[in-house]
Amino acid sequence: MASYRAERIAILHSSVDGFTQSVCERLQAQFARHGHRTLLLPIDDALQRLAAQDLQRFDRMLIGASIRYGRHRHSVQSFITRHQALLQSRPGALFSVNLVARKPGKDTPDGNPYMRKLLRDIAWKPDLAAVFAGCLDYARYGPFDRQMIRLIMWLTGGPTHSAQPIVFTDWQRVHAFGEAFLTLPAKDRA
Repeated sequence: MASYRAERIAILHSSVDGFTQSVCERLQAQFARHGHRTLLLPIDDALQRLAAQDLQRFDRMLIGASIRYGRHRHSVQSFITRHQALLQSRPGALFSVNLVARKPGKDTPDGNPYMRKLLRDIAWKPDLAAVFAGCLDYARYGPFDRQMIRLIMWLTGGPTHSAQPIVFTDWQRVHAFGEAFLTLPAKDRA
């Protein structure tokens, strides 16, 4: 295990069904094993509760965002726009979790249409970006979402029925992303 200077890391997430939060929790545990102190917070709470001066105390910023019906939630772009200067002044990373990323070629920032759109729509250029396949959990969705997601899966050749959650996430890629995030060089905040 490489050694790092202990830092304060903000991990902000936008999670519809909780899986993006689970990815963030896994990264939080990884960072803690390296001795870093982290704050894990939904991005909606960060927009409401944290001012720019509160965020100033963090050395690194990580944002994880899920997709629902082809879109990242509005609060992701709002947070990034509001805190763009702060995000640009620190090592920062952004990842997206979506089921399209289960397909080869759609699991990279350049190959994933949702990540490409988000990166086009924001001025912040994260130092590191990634896309991870998510989890399909029909039992957790409400009736409308269940039917819509089944239709999307049918159209894209995915599973349309399963009593158990299907996790498409490559956890080794998530771990490698976390390690790459920790090795991003510090920035001059002057």
